Amino acid sequence: MTAGPGSEVEQPPARRVVRGGLDSLVGAIVLVVGALVLAVLPLVVSTSWTSRLITLCIYIVLAVMWNLLAGFGGMVSIGQQAYIGLGAYGLIVLADQFDLDPFLSIPVAGIVAGVIAVPVSFLAFRLVGGYFAIGTWVIAEVARLVTVQFDQVGRGSGVSLRALAGTDPTARIELTYWWALGLAVLAVTGSVLLVRSPLGVALTAIRDEPTAAASNGVDVARVKRIVFVVSAIGCGAAGAMLALSSLRVQPDSVYSVQWTAFMIFMVVIGGIGTLEGPIIGAVVFFALQQALGDYGSTYLVVLGVVAIVVVLAAPRGLWGVVGRGGQVQLFPIRYRVREARSAPQPTAPAAPPATSEEAL
Repeated sequence: MTAGPGSEVEQPPARRVVRGGLDSLVGAIVLVVGALVLAVLPLVVSTSWTSRLITLCIYIVLAVMWNLLAGFGGMVSIGQQAYIGLGAYGLIVLADQFDLDPFLSIPVAGIVAGVIAVPVSFLAFRLVGGYFAIGTWVIAEVARLVTVQFDQVGRGSGVSLRALAGTDPTARIELTYWWALGLAVLAVTGSVLLVRSPLGVALTAIRDEPTAAASNGVDVARVKRIVFVVSAIGCGAAGAMLALSSLRVQPDSVYSVQWTAFMIFMVVIGGIGTLEGPIIGAVVFFALQQALGDYGSTYLVVLGVVAIVVVLAAPRGLWGVVGRGGQVQLFPIRYRVREARSAPQPTAPAAPPATSEEAL
């Protein structure tokens, strides 16, 4: 049937690909406001709570770095404690033996850990799957054994940070907290930018199928090495923050595989392969640690039970439930298809029907 003069035909809905949306805008505002609130907390809470919040910031950095390595890169490492230890000892050496400002030593120690990770990657990348995981653990043990051979860092008994010996404790803790908060914000922001970049697209392609990614022109070794080094830098800086907050470093503590176990716990219960999940996992882990830390082995049992329950009830982690399986994104890193209904377009006037005379 022909449409009459001046009639309008409704066009089918158009689709457009977008990244982010109202949820991402709201999330950005909430995160900025939250960061500002956290920045002023040392002025209104006790020194003991400020020290605890330093630990929370360190947990966030470690969770984000391990998730970047395993969740987006598919490289499940059990040896990231190697770079935590290198960063912690690096800060001690830089501050006490090279007279570098202890706070300025934090990024330098992280970079040193990243530089060491470059040759390590050539060895680690010869292994795949479970062999890679165990290999990184062996590398961490080697790093610990090498460290305890030097008298300058106290061998197996550890060493204390002397550069801040005469500093006011309250001022030191507050300044350490602000550095830790800045490091956490930098880790989250840097991860968002990396995942949104072409490097992040190549990284997820390698995670899903490295052979197919290589056949499409992705330099698999280069992309994996960049992320491996970035993760090492983040873990090294977190290790430096540990040394700065505790003022003492012991090899059995900073090189403990327990750190990687904590990272895995935070990322798995929060949501591996997301950017929101590790932050949620770090907060949950911190809350459980503060609530149950005085119960000894019971605390570890509860952590295990929580991990099992979350994995069985929510395979995508807590953020998978809160974010409705990826429909809500606080960090706009994935593309989504949305329908945008176009305005009705007027049609040309139709010719009037022929009369009987015109038909003859």
